[in-house]
Amino acid sequence: MSDCERFHVVTGGPGSGKTSLIDELARAGYARTVEAGRAIIQDQLAIDGPALPWRDPSAFAELMLSWELRSYRMAELLSGPVFFDRGVTDLLGYLTLVGRPVPAHIARAAERFRYHRRVFVAPPWPQIYVQDTERKQTPEEAVRTYEALVAAYTRRGYELVRLPLVTVEERVRFVLEDIGA
Repeated sequence: MSDCERFHVVTGGPGSGKTSLIDELARAGYARTVEAGRAIIQDQLAIDGPALPWRDPSAFAELMLSWELRSYRMAELLSGPVFFDRGVTDLLGYLTLVGRPVPAHIARAAERFRYHRRVFVAPPWPQIYVQDTERKQTPEEAVRTYEALVAAYTRRGYELVRLPLVTVEERVRFVLEDIGA
C-alpha cells in the first residue's frame, strides 16, 4: 500500500469536531498528526510573532506549509493508517478564503504531497462551535472556511466523505468502517 493510500485527511471548518475525532482515533492506537494552524497561532502568540492569520496571512500560510510538509515526512516513517488533522490542500482553501493568491510552490506542494483519494470533511456544526484564543472566526466565517476547503479538495480531485453530526465515538466507527479498519 502506498503512503498516500494510508494517509487519511480530516478537514473542515473550525469548531466542527475534527480534532476531537483524531484525538479519539489516537487513543484507539492509530497514528495521527497535529493541526498546524492552532499550534502555530499558540506559538506566535507566545512570542508576539508576526505570522498570525490576522496579522500576516501569507506568513501564516508559509509556516503552515512547512508544518504540513514535516508532518507528511514524519508520517512516511510510520506504518499503518495515519490520520491527518488537515493537509497541504487546506492551504489552497485558506489562501482563497483570505483573498490571497496561491503561490506556485504551494500549489505544487498540494499536487506532490497527496493523501488517500477519500477525504473526510467535518461539516459546520453550530451546536458545538466555540470561539477561543486561537479560534477567532465567527460561525459564519467557519461556514465560509468549510466551503473554501470543500472547493479546494474537490478541485484537486479528492472525493469528500461528509462526517455525520454524531458523537465522537460514532464518528470513529464511521471513519474506521469507511477505511476498512
